[in-house]
Amino acid sequence: MARNNQLLVPQARTAMDNFKMEAAGEVGVSLKQGYNGDLTSKQAGSIGGQMVKKMIYDYQQRASGKV
Repeated sequence: MARNNQLLVPQARTAMDNFKMEAAGEVGVSLKQGYNGDLTSKQAGSIGGQMVKKMIYDYQQRASGKV
């Protein structure tokens, strides 16, 4: 299966890496810089799910005019 991990805004790489680390910490998963292939699917999914939750929350805040 082909994967595309390219960012739409390449200049956001550092911010996205920080966002991922923050989300991982919130769900109790330890990430290290670089390769994290030793994570289980459940751990990786929980990080991605937390990131999506935070993005949806941010969008809703902006759409409601609170930010």
